[in-house]
Amino acid sequence: MVLECPSPCENLIEIMRRCGGSLDEETVRQIMWQAAHAANMCCLCRVLHRDVKLENLLINRETSEVKLIDFGCGDILRRSPYKSYHGTAVYSPPEYHSRGKYYSRPATVWSLGVLMFTMLCGRFPSDYDLFLLHYKHWSEPGLSKECCHLLRALLHEKPSRRLGLGQIMSHNWFKVVNLRPAKKN
Repeated sequence: MVLECPSPCENLIEIMRRCGGSLDEETVRQIMWQAAHAANMCCLCRVLHRDVKLENLLINRETSEVKLIDFGCGDILRRSPYKSYHGTAVYSPPEYHSRGKYYSRPATVWSLGVLMFTMLCGRFPSDYDLFLLHYKHWSEPGLSKECCHLLRALLHEKPSRRLGLGQIMSHNWFKVVNLRPAKKN
């Protein structure tokens, strides 16, 4: 299979446009749990997706099931650092720009943080947003403290201080409700 786009699915960009440019916290929570789960499963299968972004997440409008697509930038997961970035630049981790290398899981966590920020705010995080997040001064009206805490944990400048990929789904922000999509009969 080269590309799957089952009906009635649409990518996250289309959904955000239809919803006025950003999504409410509850919707983002539903999507993020599944996106983090998908990215983690890829790594557990020794696959680095390397391009987790809005366009590469399909959402089934009827079931709210999320699918991670387009592995064209993917690579075999390894323990050694990667020295080239083949994904979308705005999702690339800061350590790649400062040191010219990055590790798979922390880079994936960074991409998920950019994804979450963009869904909530309708724009990519600016350097100023990242500065405020780092110093725990960033907030957005209507977002819970747990939501802002998770964003800080995903978008930490230092890869070693980011939340682990396998720990994302255990964050308190996800403990509000059952986040798994409805199963088809």
